[in-house]
Amino acid sequence: MLDEAHTGQTMAESKTALRYKVAGMDCPSCATKIETAVGRLPGIKDVSLSYHSQVLKLRLDEAATPRERLEGTIRSLGFGVEDLDRIQVVAKGETDADAPDPAGQMWWTTAKAQLTGLIGFLVAVGFLVSWLVPHLGDFALVPAALVGLVVFGRRALALARAGSPFSIEMLMSIATVGALIIGETAEASIVVLLFAVGELLEGVAAGSARSGIEALAALVPPTALVIDGEIAREVPALRLEIGQVVLVRPGDRVPADGEVVDGESDVDESPVTGESIPVPKQVGSLVIAGGINATGALRVRVTRAAADNTIARIIHLVEEAQASKSPTARFIERFSARYTPFVILVAVLTVLVPPFAFGADWYTWIYRGLALLLIGCPCALVLSTPAAITSGIAAGARRGLLIKGGAALETIGRVTTIAFDKTGTLTQGRPQVTDLVSLTGTDRSLLGIAAAVENGSSHPIARAILDRAMGDGVPLRPAREQKALPGRAARAVVGGKLIEVGSPRHAVERCGSETVLSDRIAALEDEGKTVVVVLADAQVVGLIALRDEPRPDALLGIAALRQLGVRSVMLTGDNTRTGQAIGQKLGIEVKAGLLPEDKLSEIAALKVRAPVAMVGDGINDGPALAAADVGIAMGGGTDVALETADAALLGNRVEGVADLIALSRATMTNIHQNVAVALGLKAVFLVTTLLGVTDLWLAILADTGATVLVTLNALRLLRRAQ
Repeated sequence: MLDEAHTGQTMAESKTALRYKVAGMDCPSCATKIETAVGRLPGIKDVSLSYHSQVLKLRLDEAATPRERLEGTIRSLGFGVEDLDRIQVVAKGETDADAPDPAGQMWWTTAKAQLTGLIGFLVAVGFLVSWLVPHLGDFALVPAALVGLVVFGRRALALARAGSPFSIEMLMSIATVGALIIGETAEASIVVLLFAVGELLEGVAAGSARSGIEALAALVPPTALVIDGEIAREVPALRLEIGQVVLVRPGDRVPADGEVVDGESDVDESPVTGESIPVPKQVGSLVIAGGINATGALRVRVTRAAADNTIARIIHLVEEAQASKSPTARFIERFSARYTPFVILVAVLTVLVPPFAFGADWYTWIYRGLALLLIGCPCALVLSTPAAITSGIAAGARRGLLIKGGAALETIGRVTTIAFDKTGTLTQGRPQVTDLVSLTGTDRSLLGIAAAVENGSSHPIARAILDRAMGDGVPLRPAREQKALPGRAARAVVGGKLIEVGSPRHAVERCGSETVLSDRIAALEDEGKTVVVVLADAQVVGLIALRDEPRPDALLGIAALRQLGVRSVMLTGDNTRTGQAIGQKLGIEVKAGLLPEDKLSEIAALKVRAPVAMVGDGINDGPALAAADVGIAMGGGTDVALETADAALLGNRVEGVADLIALSRATMTNIHQNVAVALGLKAVFLVTTLLGVTDLWLAILADTGATVLVTLNALRLLRRAQ
């Protein structure tokens, strides 16, 4: 037993993890064909192929199946295959004369375009010959049909041997052979020509769909200016290393994630986060790859390598999301698996029943049966959902809306209630000075002495007072003998007086309750504000009120959700008074004083009625985000936003929640349109074929045309990213 276990472990360890780039896939059924064929080879495990990213992953025991056999199997099915790890080695600068070129081809230079051109030429010549020499009419178009039959027939046989007998190639080949046998050579040649044109158009459309996410990669500039002493030298951005300092001039794109070490400027990060307002940057500020420097020159220290920058991580997460199948897509796949054999059965019965049962003409019903075979391909139906999901996810990513899976994209649109965390989600996450109440001098003098006492402190209240003083242009006065009394006050000598900034309780202890403005303090606290009292030599000189204020876009975001018919609820651990004050300002229902487990109970109660989404900062709201039907993280492009929950708002805007719902609903509408087109066309042609109205070439046009229409319709979603 030990020997067997050791042998099994050795065999497992002998498997090599491989990644290939597969070219030529037009629809998800192509990926299924490849997975089926590769999975039947010995020594291969964990096969997964994403139609969207075109990346094939597997584990291979080369003793059982050499790489050459694996790659040959894929090529025999009519697809290109390139070792992705080898491509990346070449991209890093290592030379290999035999390495494949990873760059994409223009569509008119592809093998599909060349084949289509050849068949089209032969069809044109055939019709010309049949017109000039009428008695050769039955034979002039045979060469075009045979060329297509050789290419597609060989592929059909390879797919059949690999476990996919009901492929469109097989159905088309049978229809072409049948047409040749019954003497319909013109129909046979037109069928192969339209099939070739359809494959070419599907490839072009699929490439356009993939470009939705590939556009993100283009945001990173190809080169960067690395500071080397006093010289800035140009290097490929892919070779930037952590710790290097790069120069980003006005108008340049930021080549890497990093930290500003010199300079000040505004950076437009909208291509990544969707935030339309340029973000001020200074020493210590973080910048992300793909941002556009607007005004001043910046020196940026690289903090992430190219393979790990924000753009690369977004692309990776989006590709994973596109590879995951939504519930609708899984249902369509199950349906189509039964649909094609059913249509084939109907085609066989169409050929046999009328002649045997009613003595009908064999030629007529064989012809109609062949047409039904061509209608049997489910390409357009299978593509209807993933094409829309792919475009929807890509459109969202280009607007700073990161959706991590088709299931999440579908669910977001069905949400009727959004539960918001308060701190850091609906509010700024830090207190701000809202009121200055001066008793003996001006508001500026009150703010000035308070800021002098708090200077150097990292306490949130101290930072709020200092930020207000800086914003109002109040100069900091010198202070000495600074001291903090934890939980009570901060004190210092300013201008020869002992100044204290403390809690109302501390003020009562110092100078008695009759001198403290208790009624005014209570009124401010009823508004959800925190009040500190400023004392000078044990005498009250003023009050400063602070509150964590709503985000500037929170009111607009809640209003946008209301217009979509979505209810908003704020869940907060703050006291009821503070929660209600913020809720009234935003016009939102409030549930306050909640512990983490209470938030879970509220989410569970909301889920009973309808799907619910939870919006939080992705750090302390983890349980609630996981408990909701959809968890949405506010993150501003941070690691937490990219790794937590089902969706993330990279622009850190509350309005992004409404954008997510609108995008989801648009995607689901697109899916319904695609399914209607795919099934509607096939239903129409099924009836017209049985009635003898539809020709073979119209039947093939029904399939390829529907596939192209479905893809083009899905591409409309990419306009939402513009």
